[in-house]
Amino acid sequence: MDTQALLDRESFIELSARERAVRLLDRGTFRELIDPFERVVSPWLKQQGIVTQADDGVVVAKGTIDGQPAVVLGIDGAFQGGSMGEVSAAKIAGSLELAAEDNRKGVPTRAVILFETGGVRLQEANLGLAAIAEIQAAIVDLRRYQPVIGITAGPIGCYGGMSIAAGVCSYLIVTREARLGLNGPQVIEQEAGVAEFDSRDRGLIWGLTGGLQRYRTALADVFVDDDAHAVRDVVVTALREGRPDACRSERVAGFLHRLSEVPAGQAATAAQVEAIYSKGFKS
Repeated sequence: MDTQALLDRESFIELSARERAVRLLDRGTFRELIDPFERVVSPWLKQQGIVTQADDGVVVAKGTIDGQPAVVLGIDGAFQGGSMGEVSAAKIAGSLELAAEDNRKGVPTRAVILFETGGVRLQEANLGLAAIAEIQAAIVDLRRYQPVIGITAGPIGCYGGMSIAAGVCSYLIVTREARLGLNGPQVIEQEAGVAEFDSRDRGLIWGLTGGLQRYRTALADVFVDDDAHAVRDVVVTALREGRPDACRSERVAGFLHRLSEVPAGQAATAAQVEAIYSKGFKS
């Protein structure tokens, strides 16, 4: 990339959740629902002495993308590590449910979800888990009508139950800085030991769960540079392609077959995983 191109590039990662939504929607169409001025906050955090945030860490933006109705759901990784509680997850699930209802009424509303999240908010435990399950169900419902695009760019990554939500999206877009996994490095080390996964080894972390590796192993669909214009372009392209012939979660048998080839008696390496998963998958 030449010097001028670098100067012209706008980092998507460095944008806030609200700014990311603005960049993805067509110019001038951004309209926020349940905005911070409505003060819809978690009723549980304050009881535990934790400062709340007026939007509970989730931005819901309506507008258009490529001239078609769209909703962008941005998770703010700066608040509680992007973790999902009762209110924040309900905002996402409810928006997706309304988008599906729009489609049943003939309004082709699409959805884009910005995943910067560590998963469930531990302070809200089962309430958050139940709401994440509602998000997953709502994605599966909506994707019957319109593509549901997931984006994980960085720096938080996408973990826990929300990594499952990312996995059931029609398309998943990642950058090199992204990370995607059911359990985070420290959790894996805690439960399985440092010999299984060294949470201090950044090369190992990105080698196994980083955006480029997830793309190479077909656990993500699109790999894009950290550039706001490039991210919007690939979102538009994915939406124009429509629903894929088979979403990732509809190819379970193929993924299980590849998983069975990963050696269970030793810590996997990035090269091993890439070699196995790059063979492809059958439904």
